[in-house]
Amino acid sequence: MSSSPNLYLLIALAPLAGAILAGLFGTGFLGRPIGRRASHVITILGVLISAIGSVVVLGDVLNGLRFDGAVYTWSLIGQTKLEIGFLIDPLSAMMMVVVTSVSLMVHIYTIGYMADDPGYQRFFSYISLFTFSMLMLVMSNNMVQLFFGWEAVGLVSYLLIGFWYTRPTAIFANMKAFLINRVGDFGFVLGIGLLFAYAGTMHYGEVFAQADKLSKLTLPGSDWMLLTVACICLFIGAMGKSAQVPLHAWLPDSMEGPTPISALIHAATMVTAGIFMVARFSPLFELSDTALSFIIVIGAIGALFLGILGIIQNDIKRVVAYSTLSQLGYMTVALGASAYSVAIFHLMTHAFFKALLFLGAGSVIIGMHHDQDIRNMGGLRKYMPITWITFLLGTLALVGTPFFSGFYSKEHIIEAAGAAHVWGASFAYYATLIGVFVTSLYSFRVYFLVFHGKERFDTSDHGHGHGHDAHGHDDHGHDDHGHHGGKPHESPWVVTLPLILLAIPSVLIGAWAVDPMLFGKFFNGVITVLPQHPAMHELHEEWHGWVAFGLHAFQTLPFWLVVAGAVIAWYCYLINPKVPAAIKSSLSGVNKVLENKYYVDWVNEQIIARGLRCLGRGLWQTGDRGIIDGLLINGSARVVGWVSAISRHLQSGFIYHYAFAMIIGIMALVTFFVLIPQ
Repeated sequence: MSSSPNLYLLIALAPLAGAILAGLFGTGFLGRPIGRRASHVITILGVLISAIGSVVVLGDVLNGLRFDGAVYTWSLIGQTKLEIGFLIDPLSAMMMVVVTSVSLMVHIYTIGYMADDPGYQRFFSYISLFTFSMLMLVMSNNMVQLFFGWEAVGLVSYLLIGFWYTRPTAIFANMKAFLINRVGDFGFVLGIGLLFAYAGTMHYGEVFAQADKLSKLTLPGSDWMLLTVACICLFIGAMGKSAQVPLHAWLPDSMEGPTPISALIHAATMVTAGIFMVARFSPLFELSDTALSFIIVIGAIGALFLGILGIIQNDIKRVVAYSTLSQLGYMTVALGASAYSVAIFHLMTHAFFKALLFLGAGSVIIGMHHDQDIRNMGGLRKYMPITWITFLLGTLALVGTPFFSGFYSKEHIIEAAGAAHVWGASFAYYATLIGVFVTSLYSFRVYFLVFHGKERFDTSDHGHGHGHDAHGHDDHGHDDHGHHGGKPHESPWVVTLPLILLAIPSVLIGAWAVDPMLFGKFFNGVITVLPQHPAMHELHEEWHGWVAFGLHAFQTLPFWLVVAGAVIAWYCYLINPKVPAAIKSSLSGVNKVLENKYYVDWVNEQIIARGLRCLGRGLWQTGDRGIIDGLLINGSARVVGWVSAISRHLQSGFIYHYAFAMIIGIMALVTFFVLIPQ
């Protein structure tokens, strides 16, 4: 059974079945025969089935199983088949386990986090549908199904970011995410179209088999390499989905959605789709150094400069969101360095510790009676011990503490950037190196302000006006009436259990998986790396096992940058809090730039959006009203009226008028034929 397509169908469709049942029968769409408890039981059961099945498939893959086949022919256009099919190999099997396991933790967590929300059943339906969409994306064996999953996760993320649709900020955020992703998806469609036009197939394997032929072609009418253009177009799609500069602006605003979906979007699913896609298409990207240079530079900019924005954030969820942007930049740097396995490895480790941090932030928000402002916290360690220790473990993994999971993946990204032989690699190396310090600084800033130091919640207004939008809603979508006050408290077990379960891989999975995934045979035959890109080869030569690598870290610069960031955060936010205020005052110009997020939103809204509105208004006035309505429609009507006004004088009703006209016509014809030379 384990090697049967039926199991793959079950893995993909079980979350879809749960989403349909909870969505149709639990939300009032077809009545409410399914209550709140039944909704979460059904959806959790569906994701649990997928998670168990994914683990079984991963076990089979480790034993040598490979599957690449169609389960349904959707359409036949000439000789071209558009199919629904599955590609089961180490890359897809690992992604299936990560997606379903993190999703399962989020589902369980949601029981406690969304307990009082009136959209409880609808939320469970959405997150199960999200899981189905992501599984279709990572399991696909062709570009049609890839695009279906790609667009489906975008659609469901739109629904989830705007889950509290009565909040104007949530509606603005989900529309922003939707539109920015459409920009990226336009490039993605162009890339798929170019490959289909010249390869004649949508199937991965058949396209990759023609990679050498495609590498010799140029774009018609230019001297640009066809593969370079196609790969850059594909990566533009990844820039939108994986929030790379400059298409990153939607991701921080997606915090308007509930915390569980923040964890699901930012950890293992939507934002990692672009990283997965580039790794899957490595046989093509390897043939274009230009595309790889473009990728590594874009990733380096995000890794450093978007991480810096996390330092000035005061909303606990937004700090973690900017951390996600930075870590996605690290993954993208690894892709540009041809260290695809390192990028996927960091994707996996990041999924666990970032989900842990998001869910830990949500637990803090619950304990703080829905206040999200870290300036109103402090000293929570004694009130929320489980949340404290799990959040600390997630933080240590994020900053790259030796022997934690994030250390093994992050350190190899920095080394891969240093060993890459593409343009922009030196910039990427220093950007990722400085980013280590930045990550440590903003991570420990949050940790110290939330869990240590003076208790500031006694003197606050317990959430009123902090971390909410202008309409007085908290992170649960409640109005500010009767939901605040009292001491912080530990969250219920349905919230803390996922934290504990996610903390385990956040600590251990890096050391366990680093050797087989990076230097073993795990990705053999799946990821292509050409000899002219030697980063992985150089990393392999210096590899002496996970213990030696961890011990050696204490002598390296990244470790001391982590220590420096932690010490500075400790001094500035616990010992001498006046220092940050003084720095802010002395660097007011820099702070203004950071508070305005490098003015990317301003450019999008005031230049691009306003310019497009002016263009649209001009097209409406000139094209629609002037040419279409004025000239073509109303103009043709006026011409008809003019012709009819003249011709009606010829219709007098007198026979002698008609006879005279006939005589004139005969005379004209006779004259015409007489004058024609014989």
